[in-house]
Formats: sequence, structure tokens, C-alpha cells
Amino acid sequence: MSSAAPPRTAPAPAPSAADRRSAIRRAIGAGSIGNFVEQFDYGLYGYMAPIMAPAFFPESDKTVAVLGTYAIIAVACLFRPLGGTLLGRWGDRVGRRKTLLWTLVAMGAATALVAALPTYHQVGILAPLLLLVLRVVQGTVSGGEYVGAVAFIVEWAEPDRRAYYTSFASNSCFVGTLAGAGVAALTSWVFDGPALDSWGWRMPFLLAIPLSLVGLWMRSRIAESPEFVRATEDGTDVVKSPVREALRSQWRPILVFCGISIMCAILSYTWVTFYPQYLTDSLGLPRWMGLASNAISIAVLIPTLPLAGKLSDRIGRKPMLVTGAIACIVLVPLAFRVGEAGTFGAAVASQLIYLIPEFFLTGIVTVCAAELFATRTRFSASAIAYNSSFSIFMGITPFVATLLVDSFGTIYAVWAYLAVGAVLALVVVTCFMTETYRSQLGADKFPRQGGAPQPA
Repeated sequence: MSSAAPPRTAPAPAPSAADRRSAIRRAIGAGSIGNFVEQFDYGLYGYMAPIMAPAFFPESDKTVAVLGTYAIIAVACLFRPLGGTLLGRWGDRVGRRKTLLWTLVAMGAATALVAALPTYHQVGILAPLLLLVLRVVQGTVSGGEYVGAVAFIVEWAEPDRRAYYTSFASNSCFVGTLAGAGVAALTSWVFDGPALDSWGWRMPFLLAIPLSLVGLWMRSRIAESPEFVRATEDGTDVVKSPVREALRSQWRPILVFCGISIMCAILSYTWVTFYPQYLTDSLGLPRWMGLASNAISIAVLIPTLPLAGKLSDRIGRKPMLVTGAIACIVLVPLAFRVGEAGTFGAAVASQLIYLIPEFFLTGIVTVCAAELFATRTRFSASAIAYNSSFSIFMGITPFVATLLVDSFGTIYAVWAYLAVGAVLALVVVTCFMTETYRSQLGADKFPRQGGAPQPA
């Protein structure tokens, strides 16, 4: 007696174009919300550092206290490579979405707890140590958040629109920084001197709680990226040790990304964390003017980044990066010169000039963080590359810039620091980088036997 063959299950219908666009929009929102929370915290901490400094360090030397508060950022960022390695391994093995859910929880908790810390006057040296612990947690988790979110968005995107879509991830960082600046400025305006110094500075950090809850809701509503599902559904492209595999097979694109991103880290974090304080301390502008001028420039940059993404999707990544590096060398000293007039208008104008290299670099470095690496190790490899370069220089730049101005008495020492990074990037892009726009995501962009990357 023979048994009838079981009926075949009809394949699921392919999603419509409208459904796919809707899913991509949700993926962009879900990926970007964590970047927003991270940069809101980073921007808020950077802008509030001079106000927070007396709460965590002795008040005998103001410069030392501010440097100590900035140094905590730098030390915390040193833990980002460790966090990126651990989270990258998890993201390449169990998925981008699950990893990004946990990073958001940890980031929100670490940010909110800053508001509850005791002061140096209350517990002595324990106060800055507790602050350091929370910043280390934040830095460790952030080591996997940004690259994971970028990989998630890129893996959802069409090949010819990847820079455009990832421009929204870049924008979420600037919107978060802008929100941090706005909240810091509002806090400084609402509270008078003693109230701000004693407890008012704590209030903005509590906003991380509702922001994280919104982010968790958004990330819980989106599926895993189609590219990751495609690469892992039969188990053939899942590696047991993605970190080891990334270091073995992806070392060249890792070094290429490091050479490019150092420039972008110095450029961006000189602007958003150091320059407003320089306007106040060295040029004599009221604090609210320094913060407001910076907020205006960020608000101008935000709508231009999608345009930069569209341009890069048409002409490629390398022309954008070369133009941005040259702009760093030529235009940043001009921006500093304009700002030396010491007026609010000059502060705004100087930062608008500063936006030109930002336009050509910011979103393009973001999309390269995913495009340079193969799917099987994308999270791990991009985490290693990003945190070995961008994160470290992001953390140390406010400290180094403050120290350079204090040592040499001129902001052009900071430009020299940036120019070294820009020259390095020019060499790397022109001599060693393979063009990645419209390339196939799963392919190795740097084949060991030569040859071109596979087309989309």
C-alpha cells in the first residue's frame, strides 16, 4: 500500500514594492534610533562636561577638572574595541536585530544612571570612578551599536541606494548630538548658576529612559535583515569564530577603513564637542552662543547628508572621500580664521564653512563601514575597524584638541592634527581602496588573488 506524497506548500508571495519600501523605512528607523540615543548621550556629556567637572573633580584647577571629565570619555572609548569584538561576534552568529535590542537597553541604563551619581564632595575619588564605570559600560556597548545598525540598514537597502539610506543613520547621530546640544543649552538657560551646578545638570540624562523605550518598541517591530537571512539560512555562511575569520580574511579592508575614518573622527568631534567650548573659553562668547551656533550648523548639515548619499550613489565613494580630505586641509583653517572674529555671526559662519568637508565625508565613511566587508563577518570586521580607529580618535579628540590649544596657544595646532589624518586618508583612498558602490554585499571586496569585486 503506497502512501500519497504530501502536498507541496506554495511559496510565499514576493513582497510588493510598497511593502519593501515600508520595511526599509522601518529598518532605517530601527537602526537609527540607537545611534540617536548614543549620540544624544555623547553630545550631552560633551556639552555639559565643563558644568559637570566640579561635581566629580576638585575645584582648585578648572582646566584640570575639565580635562579630567574629557579624559573619562577618552578612557571609556578605549573599551569600544572590546565591546565591538564581543557584540560583533554575537551579531554575526545570532543576528543583527537581537544584538541591537540588547545594546539599546544597556546604553539607556548607563546614561540614565549618570543622573544618580554622588559628587566628589560627598564621596571623594569614588565619584569620578563611578562616572568612569558608567562611561566604560556606555563605551563598551557603543562599540557594537553603530556598526551593527549600519550593517542592518545596508543589508536591507537596494544596491544603488545604500549611501542614501545610510545617510539617515549618519543623520540620527547628528540629530542626537543636536538634541544633546539643545537640551544642554535649555538646561543652562532654565537653571541659574548654583542650581545648575548642584543638581540641574543631572536632569537631561534621565531622558535616556523614555528614548530607550521608544527604541525598543521600534526594533521589536522589524525582522532580521534579508541579506543576513540569505547568507545564513542554510548555515553555510555562518562562521564559528567571526572575529578570528575577520582578522584572517578581512585585514586589508580593516586597515583601509582605519586609514580613512581617523580623519573623519578628528573632523567631526573637533567640531561638535571641542569647538563650542573653544568659542566660550578662548574667544569669550557666552556659553549659550557657543552652543547655539553649533546647533545651527548641525541643523544645516542634517538635510544635506541625504543629498551627499545620493551623489555618492551616482559617482562612487572614492571621489567623495578624496574631495572631503582635500577640503579638510584647505577649508578648516579658513573656518578657524573666520571664527576668530569672536562674534556670534562669525561663530556660525565658521562652522558653516566646516560643513563642506563634513558633507563629503560623514555619510560616505558610514556606508563604507558596511560595504567594505563580506556578510559572513560584516558585524565583527566593521566593529574591529571602526573601534580601532574612529571610536578611539572620537574619544581622544576633545582632550587632544584642548591640550594642543593650551600648549601652543593657537587653534591652528588642532588643524595640523586634522591635516595629518587627512593626508593619511588621501594616501589610503588613492592607493589602496577598492571602489565599493553598487558592489555585491556578500562578496570579498579585496580578493586575495586580485580581480575586481563582483558587480551587483
